[in-house]
Amino acid sequence: MNKIKKILAPSDLSNLSKAGVRCALEMAGREGAEVIVYNVIAVAESPFPNADEEWVASQVEHRMVEKALKDRKRLLATFVGKDFTDIIPKIKIRQEVDIGIPYKKIVEKAVEEGVDLIVICTHGRTGLLHMLIGSVTEKVVRLASCPVLSVPPPKGPTGEA
Repeated sequence: MNKIKKILAPSDLSNLSKAGVRCALEMAGREGAEVIVYNVIAVAESPFPNADEEWVASQVEHRMVEKALKDRKRLLATFVGKDFTDIIPKIKIRQEVDIGIPYKKIVEKAVEEGVDLIVICTHGRTGLLHMLIGSVTEKVVRLASCPVLSVPPPKGPTGEA
């Protein structure tokens, strides 16, 4: 594997996803890499294979979409600032939020950014939904064009990182 210069660290902002973000940040510190902490506001996957999430956004008031993005960016900044203050000063980090189908947006973002590695937690907030439709991580591993490191959450009832 070539030198890692850019890492994509998707997070659903849950406690369980902290393990993946922390791993990405620590790895970036060792490698001198940039990290993009990435959150996707989920929209339901369309039962129509040719439909895409652009249609969903066009059906919603523009102000509502802007407000949702602004609110989620604030939540992401709080998530990163609160839980990773020990690592942040040591690395180059970017925080981005998007709207769409999470696994698709993560795979697309990796290509768009030319990332060398995706670091993602094996568990998020999906719970029972995981058993019904499969996890975001499984789909990212299957579809990504770059290596994917899947990180299990820490042991314990709350998943606190």
